[in-house]
Amino acid sequence: MTEQTPASHTPPPPALFDPLEATDFQRLEHAASLKGLLKPFKGKGELESWAKECEQLRDSLLALAQRLLAQGTTYPFNRLPVLLAQQTTSAGTAFLRWRYVDRSAMGVLLWDKLVTDPRTPTPLVHELYALEIERIAINMQVSLTHTISRQAHACAQKMAQAESRYRERLITSTGHSPPGVLT
Repeated sequence: MTEQTPASHTPPPPALFDPLEATDFQRLEHAASLKGLLKPFKGKGELESWAKECEQLRDSLLALAQRLLAQGTTYPFNRLPVLLAQQTTSAGTAFLRWRYVDRSAMGVLLWDKLVTDPRTPTPLVHELYALEIERIAINMQVSLTHTISRQAHACAQKMAQAESRYRERLITSTGHSPPGVLT
């Protein structure tokens, strides 16, 4: 009697879909990061600068998302009733979403239906799974960098308001502007 090895739950690597690799992110690793968050900010200028770095990082991530989108909309994926699409939000960024070809509905439930549909060929299910994993991760990265940038801009604005009140108070009480305010 031969002993059988249990089936692995790890899907085979995609053959049609080319997932993002560590090398795709290497250039981004040296850009703005959460390390920029964990430092004392001396004024609004530093925050604005860091916010811009986060925006640049977000835009670079969006370029990687475009690579995923390009793959997810070509053959054989473009033969399916559900496609990968880009959705631009009112907040000013974009995310990858699943939608029906006729644009009647959008969301991850469409991907779920597609993957569980017995008519979807099993080799394509592996590809769709790999694409979904990439979509989830890149959307999270875009969301975080976008949110951090918006928060940094808001914080810089609050610092500017605080500086304005500070200046007003000192001018009122001393008759002249304070020297070297943190900007």
